[in-house]
Amino acid sequence: MIEFKNVTKTYPDGTTALRGVTFSVEEGELLTVVGPSGCGKTTTMKMINRLIKPTEGSIFIHNKNIKEFNIHELRWNIGYVLQQIALFPHMTIEENIAIVPELKKWKKKDISSRIDELMNMVGLEPETYRKRKPDELSGGQQQRIGVIRALAADPDIILMDEPFSALDPISREKLQQDIRELQRKIKKTIVFVTHDMDEALALGDRVCLMKEGEIVQVDTPQNMVLEPKNEFVKEFIGNRKSPWQSAVDVIADRSGSRVITEEEFERRKFDSYGAYIMEDATGNYVSGVKQAEKVDLPVLENDLPLKKAADIFEQHGEELLPVVKGQQLIGTLSYREIVLHLKQHVSTENGVIRS
Repeated sequence: MIEFKNVTKTYPDGTTALRGVTFSVEEGELLTVVGPSGCGKTTTMKMINRLIKPTEGSIFIHNKNIKEFNIHELRWNIGYVLQQIALFPHMTIEENIAIVPELKKWKKKDISSRIDELMNMVGLEPETYRKRKPDELSGGQQQRIGVIRALAADPDIILMDEPFSALDPISREKLQQDIRELQRKIKKTIVFVTHDMDEALALGDRVCLMKEGEIVQVDTPQNMVLEPKNEFVKEFIGNRKSPWQSAVDVIADRSGSRVITEEEFERRKFDSYGAYIMEDATGNYVSGVKQAEKVDLPVLENDLPLKKAADIFEQHGEELLPVVKGQQLIGTLSYREIVLHLKQHVSTENGVIRS
């Protein structure tokens, strides 16, 4: 979908912002790009829509060099969400959302329908908010409008440049949840720049960690945590991340030892007194199995924090729960595994779990 090949950016004063950067973003993937200030993450993102041009190397979208695209068509097909939100203050909310569809000469009824669809998608009632001006909305509401404005013309790619960093912690966490839920519905290709490793791990299908204009590691969140490439990765993840905030897929059991198929269930070829998770032939979650009977279980989304997973275990009193991404079963998790994970993070210095 998006591919960087040996991309370098050197400015006229001799400053090199990027050095031979090579990576790709798959279609429908949310890639978070993270690193310390000045590492080149925003420069990397701005090259995708040609706000910054590389000194060397090439960038491709759908196997076509971005230099070959008409600049307006390229940018109309790439949504852009900024930290500063950048809503036009003199325009109403509906006018802000309609900008790119109008430039693309959509029909008015189609634009109006799209505005309603998107506002409902992020929990802002169109009849209430359509005619309001940006200064009549909270910071979190404005940022939601910024996100759906980027989605308005149904672009293939969304670029998000530290969109939540100026918000208070409560609004920020809520918007992170909204983005995760929204991505499950729209499955856009998203490049999300952040300086916060916790945010990068929580949101990304994969995480790209940068340092001094180079990529240090591109990996899944769980591999980044469990198999850091070097000391810089370990230090950047650091001890500041509470074990309670780890995503469930970091510690989920992927061995399949407690997963059975529908066919196996029918043949009763398993311990009838144990707890299992059942999947169908395509790997989708079907149900739980306890004492040879099918049971309905709550599911744990792969990016759910352990704290919320523990609350679900306590609420339902279950021994074993499925970990899913969409409908796909990616592993299982037990309450015991959560306890063991937390015990591994007990501080030897003071005997309490770091938070």
